[in-house]
Amino acid sequence: MSVQRSLTRGRTTLRDAGIDSADIDARWIMAHVLGVVPDRLILFVHDALSAERERAFEAAIQDRCAFKPVSHIIGGRWFHGHWFRVTGAVLDPRPETEGLVDLALGAPFSTVLDLGTGSGAIVLSLLAARPDATGIGTDLSAPALEVAGLNARDLGLAARAQFVQSDWFDRVTGRFDLIVSNPPYISEAEFAALAPDVARWEPRRALTPGGDGLDPYRVITARACDHLNPGGRLVVEIGHLQGPAVFEMFRAAGLDDVGVHPDMNGKDRVVSGAMPNGHSG
Repeated sequence: MSVQRSLTRGRTTLRDAGIDSADIDARWIMAHVLGVVPDRLILFVHDALSAERERAFEAAIQDRCAFKPVSHIIGGRWFHGHWFRVTGAVLDPRPETEGLVDLALGAPFSTVLDLGTGSGAIVLSLLAARPDATGIGTDLSAPALEVAGLNARDLGLAARAQFVQSDWFDRVTGRFDLIVSNPPYISEAEFAALAPDVARWEPRRALTPGGDGLDPYRVITARACDHLNPGGRLVVEIGHLQGPAVFEMFRAAGLDDVGVHPDMNGKDRVVSGAMPNGHSG
């Protein structure tokens, strides 16, 4: 069977299973099976597909029909210009989170702390863009930290990135120029409505803290000033309805220049603030 014919069958199977992104998903999966980048797949569509690769493609299509994320099937995802390993132990990095990275890169920093680092996508993207900076990523999950460590190695950043198993700040010492976090923020009520790609396959505790979804921000804002250098910044991702509540938490914590920033779709997505100069917590 040709690559094109197999690809067409895969798309149809995905559409019949209710996968809205059937076309692009089938292309990514086929490119993975062939070991080529998706942009060059067109060069191979008329080639014959070996029986082994056909079986691998069909098995991956069936995984996707069960709503397994493409990143889990192919083993990773591009984020902020870098390839990151992704497994079921970590949150799948979203394009919206690139906005947090871009905002954090808008001012200089030498040291960065990433709370709830997961795959390490945020802190490692920041370090890749700042060759003189060092960073620490914390997570409660040991399997997540293992993925982050592998990503640091793959990106050549292991010497500048440290990963620590910690419940938020509990095992963190020292102060930083920048603290970032994409914490679990989906409320208990919202979790029930999540797409099956997310709810069935991504780690629940990386998605929701339960309740109103705001508890991580309460913890982070209560202790951030103890770990920020004067002038240091706190930058966090939020759910698109949480801007006003998190804004007030930042202000109550004593942070200056507090702002709520929209994502590419115009929805509130990031809140930032700065430690007052001359203040040491």
